[in-house]
Amino acid sequence: MDEMDLMRNLREVPSPRPEAYDRARTALHTAMAEPVAAVVRPKRWFSWPKAGVAAVGAAAVAAAVVMGTTGGTVPAGPSDAAPQAVVESPLVKLASEIKAAAQPGDSSLIITKKIAPDGSLYVVYTVYTDKGQVFHGDSVKSLAAASAKNDDGAHPFDAKVTAVARLAANGDVEKARVAMITASGNALGLGLSPAEADKAWADAQAEVAEMFREGGKPVPAPRPRPTGVELENLIGNHLWSNTTYALFVGAANAEVRSGVLKLLATMKDVTVGETDVNGQRALTLTGAAAIQGGGGSQVITVNADNGLPFSSEVVPAKDSADPSKPSRVKYESSRVNLADVVAGKI
Repeated sequence: MDEMDLMRNLREVPSPRPEAYDRARTALHTAMAEPVAAVVRPKRWFSWPKAGVAAVGAAAVAAAVVMGTTGGTVPAGPSDAAPQAVVESPLVKLASEIKAAAQPGDSSLIITKKIAPDGSLYVVYTVYTDKGQVFHGDSVKSLAAASAKNDDGAHPFDAKVTAVARLAANGDVEKARVAMITASGNALGLGLSPAEADKAWADAQAEVAEMFREGGKPVPAPRPRPTGVELENLIGNHLWSNTTYALFVGAANAEVRSGVLKLLATMKDVTVGETDVNGQRALTLTGAAAIQGGGGSQVITVNADNGLPFSSEVVPAKDSADPSKPSRVKYESSRVNLADVVAGKI
């Protein structure tokens, strides 16, 4: 099951209480013992560990897939979270060029396309306005209707991670890095004393247990707080996951793209390559299998001239005992005017 499957399921599940959003995301994102699966969030959806999706059930997933409810400001974050310098990278150069570019319109339009298991094309249209509103549809017509009715699907986590990306774009990359890692909570205990870190992890485990109980499912045994390489990989997973999420919810915003690229340039588990997409120069950004749970890597392809995303692909690891399921999502990103969206002129 991935985010588009969850989208279909959620249509039949009542919306959870607003206070459940942050609790669910923090619990399932940080307290499970395996990293978030390497699947791109085309809207505000999230990839869950296999046990989480299977055991919690539709109601708990409905509470969990929507992002947190904390505000859109950048969190302070711990001060000693393993700083990594921004290395010389084509991403840094591209980030500077993007930030300097003019930006038309008052909204960003993201069109997400994926082939469903039955071979059909599944398309999602999402508009992110510069005021923070979010409108969704499965066609130009339904998107126009949602926008006209002001059916705002925004959740504060979207504003939170895009604010962090803007912070990185404007120079404070290290502060932004810590803020992005802890955007959905600090169960990993970054910057905390050992006792405080143990308590943060225990509290997150308790949140997971409560969600399983609420779903009427057996509660998994508590897992020990990660340390060493496991902790490093989970930190990398959170940074990759939240940063790439910011890219896709804010893809058509130049400042957000710039900050995302600067953050990715700090990651030793991200490699940059060159390719070609329909005659256009492109860069491949590969998140290593180590920070994706070991089952496979995630490859995001962006335009080498403007950083706009072309696609995201999950590539199973050949040597994994439990390889990820291959998948590919395509993206079309552009700047638009909301008035044109309401009129169906996109």
